[in-house]
Amino acid sequence: MEDKLELELYTRPTCSDCQDAKKHLTSNRIHFADKDVSKNPSLEEELKKISGNRIVPMFAFYKKGLFGNRKLVKHFIGFENNRDEIVRILNKNK
Repeated sequence: MEDKLELELYTRPTCSDCQDAKKHLTSNRIHFADKDVSKNPSLEEELKKISGNRIVPMFAFYKKGLFGNRKLVKHFIGFENNRDEIVRILNKNK
């Protein structure tokens, strides 16, 4: 079974912390799924279901299980305040 985590990043275009997070991930060639909640109301519902609120950026780390099922391993709200922990997980995931 693959141990790598998948990253989904919930963002809004008007959020400067979101833009900083995307810039950091892109410049470090870290693959992530950008989920712009402003473009899709169902993504906003996903965001609220995972984190309990509407605050972005929200980092959701998933692990694939048996039969292709995904399990949420960890999530973080905000980039600047959680940068060290997020980078640690990403570096461990390389």
